[in-house]
Amino acid sequence: MDQKNNETGGDGVDRRKFLKCMAWVGTGMVWTMRGGVLSSRVFGADAAGAAEPGDFTFVQISDSHIGFAKEPNKDVTGTLKLAIDRINALNSRPDLLIHTGDLTHLSKAAEFDTVDQVLKGAKVGERFYVPGEHDVFADDARAYVERYGKGTKGLGWHSYTHRGVHFVGLVNVANLKPGGLGTLGAEQLDWLKKDLEGLGNSTPLVVYAHVPLWTIYPKWGWGTEDSAAALELMKRFAAVTVLNGHIHQVMQKTEGNVTFHTGRSTAFPQPEPGKAESPGPIKNVAANKLRGMLGLSEVKYAQTQHTLAVVDATLE
Repeated sequence: MDQKNNETGGDGVDRRKFLKCMAWVGTGMVWTMRGGVLSSRVFGADAAGAAEPGDFTFVQISDSHIGFAKEPNKDVTGTLKLAIDRINALNSRPDLLIHTGDLTHLSKAAEFDTVDQVLKGAKVGERFYVPGEHDVFADDARAYVERYGKGTKGLGWHSYTHRGVHFVGLVNVANLKPGGLGTLGAEQLDWLKKDLEGLGNSTPLVVYAHVPLWTIYPKWGWGTEDSAAALELMKRFAAVTVLNGHIHQVMQKTEGNVTFHTGRSTAFPQPEPGKAESPGPIKNVAANKLRGMLGLSEVKYAQTQHTLAVVDATLE
């Protein structure tokens, strides 16, 4: 795009390109993976389970913030349950449920207990987690690692291969300061390099972390400072899908072989970058509009079709 046609703010963000990445409204998005290539389509609430068949499906939820009890949502447990109901209503049972962090708001034992109880009701095969900063700040991640870190490395990074797709869960919230960028760190990057070494270039990758692995808005800490080193390790793969939470809104972009997607929160929305003084809950949301700003993502994979379709559904 010609630079003179761009509208660039003092923070260096290209407004027009940014707005093309945004998907604030609408009905949701179903992710379907076929052969490791990502595609997406928007659908209405009446089509929540109507995605085309795939070899398997998995769902992403994020930012449940159990323990939060202020405007605009004083019942975050209720909206998390709605997300689980939406998952259970899908036409095909997901093989996996991936939670991309901020399960809790204050990392208290009772909050983790509530998360466990609600997620136990999800009709899925296996559950996987990465922490958000709200899950680790109070006790240096001890409670989180005790519950969800068994068999993982460090503060919870891990990988596994499911039906031909290699999944990698990364942790980029250690020592995260308000407004600061996420960090993976040398130890985790070294582990990631070794983890990927034995994979063929055609292996589909799905990578997930809490803070986005692409720089969305550095002024608010919406990015990971050493993500370039991680993405360089993935450069040789034919198709990489990166799922994140943290910003509580849907944004998507594709760079070469990598498709980035951030999911909605099940608790509360946050403002678009630059549209408020700082990130945080949007408080002046009408009760009848809230569910339309919360949601989850479904991904379907079909090895023979060579596409990955993602549908991001609201709770409306």
